[in-house]
Amino acid sequence: MQSRNGGVWWVVTVFLMVVGGSSKSTIEPCSNSERCSSLVAYKLYTELKVSEVASLFNVDPIALLTANSIDISYPDVENHILPSRYSLRVPLSCSCQDGIFKSTSTLYKTRPGDTLSFISDTLYSRLVSSDQINDANHDIIHDVLPVATTLSIPLPCTCFNGTDNNLPAIYMAYVVSPLDTLPLIASSHSTTITDLMNVNALATPAISDGDILAIPLSACASDFPTYASDFSLSIPNGSYAITASHCVQCSCGPGSRNLYCIPASLAVSCSSMQCRGSNLMLGNSTMQQTSAGCNVTSCSYGGFVNGSIVTTLSTSLRPRCPGPQQFPPLVEPPTKLGPESIFAPAPAPMEGGGARIPGTSVVPSSGMGVAFPPANAPSGFGLATGASDASSLVNPVTKYPFLFVLGFSFTFVSLHFLF
Repeated sequence: MQSRNGGVWWVVTVFLMVVGGSSKSTIEPCSNSERCSSLVAYKLYTELKVSEVASLFNVDPIALLTANSIDISYPDVENHILPSRYSLRVPLSCSCQDGIFKSTSTLYKTRPGDTLSFISDTLYSRLVSSDQINDANHDIIHDVLPVATTLSIPLPCTCFNGTDNNLPAIYMAYVVSPLDTLPLIASSHSTTITDLMNVNALATPAISDGDILAIPLSACASDFPTYASDFSLSIPNGSYAITASHCVQCSCGPGSRNLYCIPASLAVSCSSMQCRGSNLMLGNSTMQQTSAGCNVTSCSYGGFVNGSIVTTLSTSLRPRCPGPQQFPPLVEPPTKLGPESIFAPAPAPMEGGGARIPGTSVVPSSGMGVAFPPANAPSGFGLATGASDASSLVNPVTKYPFLFVLGFSFTFVSLHFLF
């Protein structure tokens, strides 16, 4: 038991048996109906369309793209092919189930040749063990599963009251890879080693391949009423989200702690987004400088209630007038994997790509004819030992860039001495 964020919560480190050793997973016990937004870090086992990854986790393709700060204005973006081994942040709803927080909204329909180990180790990138899938589906003991069997996939998640050190946060489940260290993970996700150790109840910074850590990410959290369908909306810093039936777009700008919501252009019909008693639309504000300070009147988003967009008109006096709203920089849909993406943890949402204002999106294709991942994908994917069939497809210069640089340097020095 640890004291955190002004309250008390329990952290349980569970040891999950895997081939060749054991791995640790952080879970959070619970006893109420609390739920929250959460993320899992997912590494693609093969090339997949955006819609295929979304189907694998039963999430909206647009939500998947916005969680990774990928610009959704590109044509046919839902059918964009993502490169193998690319790291994505997948948004999930986390709720209290059977005394612990977990996500149970993911369902998977089996295909020919599927086994529990293939589903857990390959399809879901070791985010869940075959034993956990077995337990969640009433002890399936088949070595080869019957085709078209619907399985519940219990994915890891934590809430911790949606805060980290008394500041808004969203937690991401992250599978440790063979070359990961706690300092590297902390640096890559803008947190500290001490914070990661406290969150995951680690006595030392030592971690092992296959461990599942809960990583706190700075976020902008909503204060919507509990009866709003999106009351638990929380957005990691540097990304954005679409809500209110694709009518409202909310972002968490760089270094910000406050949601900034504006009308989105993803729906044909939306309820009024004008604040009552004013001519201001959602996201608009007026400022007037006075001798006492700056009078700011804003029209803000208050949640999605019974199919209607709630807007709130507020007036405040501030010491100085605020500057223009900072939008998260967006990245183009990725087409290839950079060398740094193979060894390092998933980059922060703001890394890479030029800044694009996420307010000019066009309506992406609405067709949900989503295909499952290829049936002939590599089986026996040895992720538990750090090896994979997909790794053999990577260009050796890309996979081991330091060897190329070392060889080039040696050749250059040799030629220098010859002349």
